[in-house]
Amino acid sequence: KDAYTGGHTKRVRHSAEMIGKELSLPFEDMNNLRLAAVLHDIGKIGIEDKILKKDSPLTHEEFLIMKEHPRLGHEILGHIESLSDVVDGMRFHHERPDGKGYPFGLKGDEIPVIAMIISVADSFDAMISTRPYRKGLPPMVAWQEILDNSSTQFSQRVVEAFDKGFRKTKMYRPESSQKSKKAS
Repeated sequence: KDAYTGGHTKRVRHSAEMIGKELSLPFEDMNNLRLAAVLHDIGKIGIEDKILKKDSPLTHEEFLIMKEHPRLGHEILGHIESLSDVVDGMRFHHERPDGKGYPFGLKGDEIPVIAMIISVADSFDAMISTRPYRKGLPPMVAWQEILDNSSTQFSQRVVEAFDKGFRKTKMYRPESSQKSKKAS
């Protein structure tokens, strides 16, 4: 529906796969993860273009509408029984271990691991992506933000796998992390 979402989906899939590999997910779970990562924002089909493609920050009311995309995605795919694990990964990717997520306020182990992986991958990509209304964060800053929110916004186990995988990427530059700490 928009160029950002298409590229975002591919990057989320890539990061989710990296995390899944670090967690040594079984073959079937990896396949479900890949598909859930690709479909995680399918509910945005039901969000008005004026909100989805807005070139400034969302208002509170617009954000409430945007928060409906996991429910809308479930309405689109929830009736396909063979995709139940995939759909749950998509439906719950904005839930948080501390219970402050949406749409249901699930906590800890109530959240499927696939959803917890997509949450980290999705958040990381959202932070590093430049939008019309803000510049993306440097990857090392976004990486630190993920680490800083382990066990509250993100599953500790998933964050540990993300950290391990991220350190193997070209984005990992510990020297740039030290520079930003000295500047602040």
